Amino acid sequence: MVINIHKGYYSLFITVLIFLLYGNINVDAQDSSYTKPPVTASYKEYRKQAEKDSLKKMVELKTLIHGIRYDLRYATTNNFMNRLMYPKNTAVTFLRLPAVKALSNVQAELNTQGMGLKIFDAYRPYSVTVKFWELVKDERYVAHPAKGSGHNRGIAVDLTIINLATGKELEMGTGFDNFSDTAHHSFTNLPAGVLKNRTLLRSLMEKNGFRIYPEEWWHYSLPDAAKYEILDLEFRKLKRAS
Repeated sequence: MVINIHKGYYSLFITVLIFLLYGNINVDAQDSSYTKPPVTASYKEYRKQAEKDSLKKMVELKTLIHGIRYDLRYATTNNFMNRLMYPKNTAVTFLRLPAVKALSNVQAELNTQGMGLKIFDAYRPYSVTVKFWELVKDERYVAHPAKGSGHNRGIAVDLTIINLATGKELEMGTGFDNFSDTAHHSFTNLPAGVLKNRTLLRSLMEKNGFRIYPEEWWHYSLPDAAKYEILDLEFRKLKRAS
């Protein structure tokens, strides 16, 4: 794996390192320097929105995508925060209906080649985005709480491709949540096989309506984010209705 860390990222790494070593950063504190956007935190209100527009329905991915695999990092400590961000052992994840249908098409095409999708993260409650921001105040890698994110709106997904026969991930040059230039779509100083794998993922995602995030090869989202409300709903409540 080729690593080329830009000087501008040093402060980010130092902040994370201090947190991991000393654990004295209060990620539950509220940053009062921004205005909180409208957030749907009531399940009843979400249901009204989904009943009015069926495309806003949140769907558990496995209900429509056969054979899709999960590695939900924020339900474990295997993530850049080094701590649980979701309830422990969370085994479900959601996206809005159009995003799930689009991913289903990607999965179907990969299956014809003996491959499939693995999901690292999809829907992310707004309150978790706030906690991310308290640690990493860098909009290249975490959404500003004043805006919310595609994950909060249920239209963004972090994923990779796996070999179905072995279950192994295709080599993409870096792992998930890698804060280096190497993770950028524009970074091409990589082995030909890695570039081919990234191109495969990107081409299939874009073919089905998703857009890239330039700094992260694993992150894709649907356009027109403003059409979807920012949600702060618990996974268990969404699961109960799925």
